[in-house]
Parts: sequence; structure tokens; C-alpha cells
Amino acid sequence: MRLWSRELWHLGLLACAGSLIGWLFSATGLGLAAGLGLFIVKQLRQLRALHRWLTRNPQAEPPAASGLWGELFDRLYRYQKGQRHTQERLRTTLKRIQESSEAMRDSVVMLDQHGDLEWWNGAADRMLGLRTPQDRGQHITNLVRDPRFVAYFNARDYRDPLTLPSPIDERMILQIQITLYGDDERLLMARDITRLHRLEQMRRDFVANVSHELRTPLTVLAGYLETYADNADQLPPRLARSLSQMQGQTTRMQSLVNDLLLLSRLELEQSGDDHTPLDMGELLESVSRDAAALARGQQQITVEVDEERTLLGSDQEIRSAVSNLAYNAVRYTPAGSHIVLRWKRYDRGACIEVEDNGDGIDPEHVPRLTERFYRVDKGRSSATGGTGLGLAIVKHVLLRHDASLAIDTRPGHGALFRCVFPEVRLNPAATTEKAG
Repeated sequence: MRLWSRELWHLGLLACAGSLIGWLFSATGLGLAAGLGLFIVKQLRQLRALHRWLTRNPQAEPPAASGLWGELFDRLYRYQKGQRHTQERLRTTLKRIQESSEAMRDSVVMLDQHGDLEWWNGAADRMLGLRTPQDRGQHITNLVRDPRFVAYFNARDYRDPLTLPSPIDERMILQIQITLYGDDERLLMARDITRLHRLEQMRRDFVANVSHELRTPLTVLAGYLETYADNADQLPPRLARSLSQMQGQTTRMQSLVNDLLLLSRLELEQSGDDHTPLDMGELLESVSRDAAALARGQQQITVEVDEERTLLGSDQEIRSAVSNLAYNAVRYTPAGSHIVLRWKRYDRGACIEVEDNGDGIDPEHVPRLTERFYRVDKGRSSATGGTGLGLAIVKHVLLRHDASLAIDTRPGHGALFRCVFPEVRLNPAATTEKAG
């Protein structure tokens, strides 16, 4: 305010001086205009100096000035100096980010809101075949044309990574993850998992081969044991008990081998060849009869069907998944429990539910229930003949049918296993025919 007051006093003095001089010459108005003109000329000179400083050499010291203009020059200079320091820090930070990104073994690609390439590191050149600067501004799907990547990119559901061969070397297996950030921009990261992929393939082949090789000797052993068991009444009691235990363990080993072979087949084979519309009411009734035979009257098993549409899928695989859930409910619920097999609408799709009112499961075990050989109670699982592979089979079957598994359980309140299928897996023709 002090600077503004000084400028106003200056303006007033010039106006008064000009008026006084004009009054002496009988031209007061002309004198006033002359005083105001001098003030305007001074302001224009300072404005011209400001313009020349900003346009010609803003990095230099500001022009010398006093009063309000001097304060304005000083403030502009300090602001410019602060901006230069900020820009320098940003440039240094960006340079360090680029240098650290260049040092990464994983590919990093920045895409704008349209999916066009903005920047990438050197690893992206080696893994994705991007070229600098020719590919800058190109859409990512013009360079990575695998249909699986195009569908993944356009779906905008990036919760899970995508695994596919490199576009420049099919022997290189990449795991691609996209993250949304900023103004609908995308950050693409690709990792070379060739070694892990080969190790996983070796593991699958090993399990499949070993399981297959074990099947023949176990079949022979079970056949001989069954033959001896037919004459168990002629054997000493101690030998008969040993024979019974060997027969039980052989049966358990056969179940384990069969589950391992099924898991290997689910992992290695392509899905879709045997998919047909499935009458879920009939399938659940069939599974409930098998589960009732396993329960031997100790649990009550019922079927509820509230969805008329059929499910497009593999009868063998869906039956195996539901059977595993139903058999687990029979094995791990006490006598007198009630087990329900249900097919009903769920959101836009439908779901299969296996619900019981047994002891339930502690929530801390739920995230690991679908892991192979994971057991909540190892001793109890062995006693009931479980292999620890049932829920792993369920998980793989659902993945092959674009479905997901949800588990709702807590101790003392039973358990609910829900297999959720999307609408694309339902056959509307069944509903149409019934309505007609």
C-alpha cells in the first residue's frame, strides 16, 4: 500500500504542478494535461523496459527502477528464478527416472490416453521390438498384434497379467501387466519369464509322466489285493487286517494319481472342444446321488434349481468340479448336517452353489484352499481319504469356463462354495424353447 500511495502522490504532484504552471499562462487545463502526460510517459517507459527484458533476455538482471515498478521487476525476477530452480529439479528427477528405467531388466512403456507410444526403455526394444524414434506416436496394438494382447488391451480389465510370446522371438515368453494412471494413460510393463515358463512346463510334464507311470503298477497291485480280499475269511485275522489296510492305501493312491492326471490334463489341454449345453438340474441330481452314497445316510443332501438356462461347458469337467465340492461337504461335515446343491441366477449370469451347515472353516485358510495339497486339518483329511487336490481341480475347471470361485465361511456357521459363470456361458435357447 505504501508503494501505491507514493505513486498516487507522484501523480497528484505532477497534476498540481502542471495546473499551476498552466494557470500562470492562463491555460490551467493544458497544464494539467501536460502533467498527466508526463506521468503516462514515465509509465510507458517502464512498461517498454519490462517488455524488452521479458522478450529479449529474461535470464538477465531486471532493469533498474524505483517505486512500484522496481517492486514489480523484483517480484517477477524472483518468480522466474524460482521457476528455473523448479524446472531444473524436474529435469534432474526425470533424468534419474529415465536412467533408472533404462537400467531395469523389465520393459517399461508409457502410453497416452489413446494408447499411442510416448516413451519406453531399452528393454522394450529387446522384448517388444520397439524402435526409437520411428515408433513414437504409433498405437501399441499396431506393434504388438497378438489377438490375446489386443483383447486384453481393449477390455481395460488389468487385474491379472497376460502371458504370451514376444512379438520378435516366439521362444521368449513375456508376462505383461498394464496399469492405468493420470488422465486415462497407461503404463505397460513386460517381464521375461521364459525360464519360469520352462520350469513350470517341466513340472507339469514330470507330474503327468510320473502319475501315468504309477497308474499301471497300482492297478496291478489293486487287482491282486482284491483277489486276496475275496479269500480274506481263509486268512489269519492279523493278515486279513493288514490286507485291508493295504487295500485302503492302494485305493487312496489310485485316487491321488487320478486327480493328478486330471489336473495335468486341465493344465495342458485346450478347452472348448467338448463344450455342449448342460442340463444343470439333471447334473446336480446325478452328483447328489453319488454324494448320498458316499454319505451313507449320515447327511441330508438336497438339490435346488432356480435357473432354467443351460450351461455351455464340458460335462466331464463341470461334473468333476461339482462332485469335488459335494464330496468335500460330505467328508468334512458332521453327521446330521444338511448339504444343498443349487443352480440359480447370480448377477447377470448364474452360479452353482454347494452349501452346508457344518463346522465351517477359519477365514485365514480361505485364500489357500485352492492350492494343491493344502489341507486345513491334515490328519482329518487323511482319515477321510482326501487328496488335497479337489479344490485345485475346481479352480482349474472354472478358469477353463471363464468362471470364478467364491468362498463364504466362518467357524460354526457352515460353508458356501459358489461357482459364478458369466452370461456368455449360458444358453438362452433353453429359456426360449420353454417359453414357446
